[in-house]
Formats: sequence, C-alpha cells, structure tokens
Amino acid sequence: MTTAWVVRTGKYGERDDWALSSGFGGGGWVGVADLTAVTSREGVAALVAQAYPNDKPRAVATNTAQLWALRSRIEPGDLLVLPLKTTSQVALGRVTGGYEYRDDPDPSRRHVVRVDWQRTDVPRTAIKQDLLFILGAFLTVFQPTRNDAVWRLKQVLATGADPGARADQSLAAQVAAGDLDALESDLEAGTADLEENARTRIQTLIQEGFAGHDMARLVEAVLTVEGFVCERKGPGADGGVDILAGRGVLGLDPPRLVVQVKSESTPVGDPVVQTLQGAITRFSADQALLVAWGGVNKQADKFLETTKFTIRVWDAADLIEALLRVYPRLPEAIRSELPLKQIWVPAVDSL
Repeated sequence: MTTAWVVRTGKYGERDDWALSSGFGGGGWVGVADLTAVTSREGVAALVAQAYPNDKPRAVATNTAQLWALRSRIEPGDLLVLPLKTTSQVALGRVTGGYEYRDDPDPSRRHVVRVDWQRTDVPRTAIKQDLLFILGAFLTVFQPTRNDAVWRLKQVLATGADPGARADQSLAAQVAAGDLDALESDLEAGTADLEENARTRIQTLIQEGFAGHDMARLVEAVLTVEGFVCERKGPGADGGVDILAGRGVLGLDPPRLVVQVKSESTPVGDPVVQTLQGAITRFSADQALLVAWGGVNKQADKFLETTKFTIRVWDAADLIEALLRVYPRLPEAIRSELPLKQIWVPAVDSL
C-alpha cells in the first residue's frame, strides 16, 4: 500500500537544491558504509555503531531505524515529502527507485532513493497547522500518519492545497475509536522540532492577523525599526508599490526602496517581479523589496537571477526572521496584535 514519508536533506537544508535538481531524496549519515548488501535491521545497526562508536545506544537505535527505513521500507510509488529549509515551501514527489549508495565525492550525498519531484513550491501557508506540526518532527526520515496525514499529503500533491483531515480520520476520532496507532506514530517520529513548530504558529498568527493589505503595515513597522522612513500607500491600485522607504531624517537618503507586499499564500509570478523592476525607475529608487508571503514561482525565480543587486525577496520565513530580529523594538500596538514571548530551551542536536 502506498504510504508517505518525510525525508529531510540536511539540518539546515544544505542539500535541498541538490535533491530537487538531481531527483534524489536522502543523504547524510556520513561515515556509514554502503547498505546495499545489508538485509536486516541488525546489520544496519552494526554499521551505524561502527561509524559512530561514541554514540549512546538511543542515538544508534534512532539512526538505525531511519537508515533501515531508507534502505528497506521506502518503496517505489511512495509519496516523499521534503519540508524545505532554504525556503518556506514544501516539495512533494513520488519515489521511483529504492535505496542506492552513490559514488559521490560528497559523502553526504550517498545514501539516497530516487524521486520524481512533482511539486517543489507548495507554500507552507497552503498546509494547515496541525499537518505542519506533524511534518515538523525532529527526525530526518519518518512516516507522517496522524490526522489523516497520508490522504491529505496526496491531496496537496494533486492540488497544491491541504483540505484538512476527513471527519472520521482526525486524531480525536481515532483515539475515541480506540485506534492507538496514531499515538504510537508520535513516538516513532521522535521529539518535535520546537523551533520549527513555533515558527509555524507565528506564521499562522501573521496570516490570520495581518491578512491582505494589513501585511504591508507589518512590513512598514519592521522597516521603520530598521531605520527607514516609510510612506505606506493605501489599498487599491498601487502600481506595484505598497511602501516607499528611504534613510535620513526626511527619508530621502539612499538606499531608497520601493516595496511590494503580496500576502496571498500562492507563489507570485514573473509579471509581479517585472512590474516591481519598473517601479524602481519610476520612483527613482535604488532597490526594491518584494515581500511574497507564498514565495515566488519558477519563472519569477529565474527572472530574479538577473536582479540580485536590485530586488530582494522576502518569503514568509524571511519576514518572520526579520520580525523576530526587531520584535522588542516594534510599536506596542503591533506587539499587542502579535504577542510573542522568548523562551530558552536546551539545544539538542538532531539525532
């Protein structure tokens, strides 16, 4: 039966681009030998223990479970999900070939499965919060099963949007019916990535509290704290510009920015970027900032390759990063609409 797997490509997404462009999923576990000839979980455990002799038994067991899944449980036809670290998007595809050990000079690109990546730019904002939390588990390789995750991910692959759990497949319904598999899957997936899940919650709060043109107000507040004097345009036909910003007492000093804010959860296209490029000349600006909550599509991204020194893009993750950087200095009114609290937790490396 076709199932779904989350397979990450590096703690910081360092193999994201390689995986998508080369048609692979996986990698990592530098030092672990070729698993092709290994036919048992115990055999994988022996190679993991050999590669990491100083690891605690729990770490060996966790790495063994993940590598065994990559080696023997993930099958052609399975749905593979990659929450991208380098963008605020999610990639989905179908596994086309089982485990292989590649002869790659980069040792982090050897333990892989082959994938036909069919969607590579699904915005996280198109996926409901409960499913994002499931995808945010701490492990590199795991099966998302709670809250009707497999069916929903198939819908995301087909349509680009998460319809939510079916009424009889929610976690509450499963537990009420005595189905404990949903709870056991939590243990298999390991501890949630607290930082990623916190950002997911912040993303939801921004999307709900600063919808439409209100997002331009949030961007204006961030830029003002960063030292810009801003003039925000009203909603309506803005000619591709929502905010004019400049340095100095009067806002006339460089760099002078034109800012366009797109709050929709779908990626924006090439026409938006080209219009913003024209606005740089029209307003005698030096640079432009495009805040695209849902990111940009492939055509826009290709065009942006030629504008690296004039146009900068902030997607949802970039806006959240900028917001957190200046949050204590934001106006009280903004902080009351988006109440956040900083906490300290032990730093635990991914197993």
